[in-house]
Amino acid sequence: MKIARTGDWLTARIGDELVMMSAGEGIYLGLTEVGARVWELLETETELDRICQALEGEFDVAPDVCRAEVKVFVEEMADQGVVTIEAA
Repeated sequence: MKIARTGDWLTARIGDELVMMSAGEGIYLGLTEVGARVWELLETETELDRICQALEGEFDVAPDVCRAEVKVFVEEMADQGVVTIEAA
């Protein structure tokens, strides 16, 4: 699956977290360290597998757990209009 950012999100780092705001939509989000890292990896359209490979190298997480949790995370982000998901 390919994932890409959408919208006009303004972001600010606060410690390890990322605060995001869509002025046009009036939506505010806060991302944890891992969520913030996923957002960084989405600077350009990318595949779920590439995100997981990066995260597995940076965090202590098993590949199957990483894939399942990142998939849920990006699906929730898609539901809020933060990213788009395209089937591979």
